Amino acid sequence: MEEKLIQSNPSVMMGKPVIAGTRITVELILEKLAAGETVEQILDAHPLLTKDAIQAALDFAAKALKADVVYPIAELA
Repeated sequence: MEEKLIQSNPSVMMGKPVIAGTRITVELILEKLAAGETVEQILDAHPLLTKDAIQAALDFAAKALKADVVYPIAELA
């Protein structure tokens, strides 16, 4: 059985979802991508990561946002 790429453990990074076997959070990957870093730049900066791990982080985030919760965004005046 293949180990999950995204794990959450209260004793690792306060339970935030991380890439298995690392302390690299899904949040960090998303922040770097949002800031304009490329997948290649992220991989260079974090040699323990793989493209599959980055894809798993994106998939995890997309599934988390699919919940039936509405996140209203305040309009700017």
